[in-house]
Order: sequence, then C-alpha cells, then structure tokens
Amino acid sequence: MLFRKATTSDIPQLQIIRHSVKENILSDPTLVTDELCALYLTERGKGWVCEVEGQVVGFAIVDLQDYNVWALFLLPEFEGQGIGKQLHRIMLDWYFQQTTETIWLGTDPGTRAEQFYRKQGWRETGIHGRSEIKFEMHYDKWLTHKKS
Repeated sequence: MLFRKATTSDIPQLQIIRHSVKENILSDPTLVTDELCALYLTERGKGWVCEVEGQVVGFAIVDLQDYNVWALFLLPEFEGQGIGKQLHRIMLDWYFQQTTETIWLGTDPGTRAEQFYRKQGWRETGIHGRSEIKFEMHYDKWLTHKKS
C-alpha cells in the first residue's frame, strides 16, 4: 500500500471510487464534477490517495476554507483493511498543522461511516442538511485521540 498526495490526474479514479460506494451515495452525481474535485485538491484544501498495486483504492480530501472533510471514500472491496483509518490520520494531521479551527463533516445516519467517525473520536453536534449527522473534531481532541 502506498499513501501519497492526490493530484488532478487522480480525479478520474476518485470519481470511480465515489460512485462505487454502497452508503452515503450522492443524490445527484452530476454535482460533483471533475472541476469541483480539482478546486478542492488545488485551491480549497488538499487530498491523499491510497494505491494498491498501482490502483487508487481510496481517497480523502479536506477543505481548509469551510473547515470540513469534503470526502473520505474507499472502493467497497478495500473496506476493513485500515486504509480509511490511515487516510483519516494523514488528513487530520495535515489539517491541524495548518489550523487549529474545529473541523466538521456530515454523514448519513446508520452507516459504517457513522460508526467509523465515532471510533475515531468525532463528536456528534447535530444535523447537517436535511438528514446527515454533523460531527466535529476539536484540535485538542485530535491530539489526545491520535495518541491513544
């Protein structure tokens, strides 16, 4: 497994991964364009990918402008192997090196993602949009959690 910074040349594979998920499915896939992905990778924040045998199998993107996790997704057949946890750690370590602002994310209730974020120390703070659970991670909480 190779973890590295995502580049705009990765976008076609990121789109494949994003559209392959079984949970947190996009209600309108046309809203997440290649141009939007490029904006988040090059101007708004940064992203990382995990490669297995030269294939991108997971990615994470963080948004420094809105202080949120924009994306963290894996190909379904690569779930449960620690890839998401490693991408999450890389992403939050980098994020909190840039700022100590509280970071947030939204995810569908009753999903594996909800349980994943709870295990990673995220705190539920309410509802995002119409039905997503909103989670937050504070700088001090991340420093404490990553040591455990």
